[in-house]
Amino acid sequence: MALQLGTTGWWRLAARLARGRVGAVTRSAHGDAADNGVPKALWKLGRLNHVAIATPDLKKSTALFRDVLGADVSEPEALPEHGVRTVFINLGNTKLELLHPLGPDSPITNFLDKNPSGGMHHICIEVDNIAEAVASLQQKQIRCLNEPRPGAHGKPVVFLHPKDCAGVLVELEEA
Repeated sequence: MALQLGTTGWWRLAARLARGRVGAVTRSAHGDAADNGVPKALWKLGRLNHVAIATPDLKKSTALFRDVLGADVSEPEALPEHGVRTVFINLGNTKLELLHPLGPDSPITNFLDKNPSGGMHHICIEVDNIAEAVASLQQKQIRCLNEPRPGAHGKPVVFLHPKDCAGVLVELEEA
């Protein structure tokens, strides 16, 4: 398991190591902290790519972000293989993805039936090797809801079951 420590956290870890309260720690090839003798991971979790928001009214939601909040907003794009129409809102350091169903069989239709006003649908995090990520996660009993397939950016994506991910639908996208 990788340690995510800010500057203060590293100082605390160093102090605990000096007092002998933590086992030996080394740095892997990815720069992550890892226990001695544990091979480095074959994949690495990357940056937050986007947060997806399901919306019952794509035009109204797009206008809110573009006209009221002044955001850089893409043109709507239909993704029939995913059953959605998307709009991406560029925030500089990440994106928001507005999702609207293409039809009654869309997974977003089911979401909006339960949440008529819309709401956060999923988060998307980049990985450097989606095949290795899927294999590793499945070994750890994390359920994948689909096989890797091209997503909105043409890159392979896979969704992880929310019950295995702290109640959050997680999308992994190969960077």
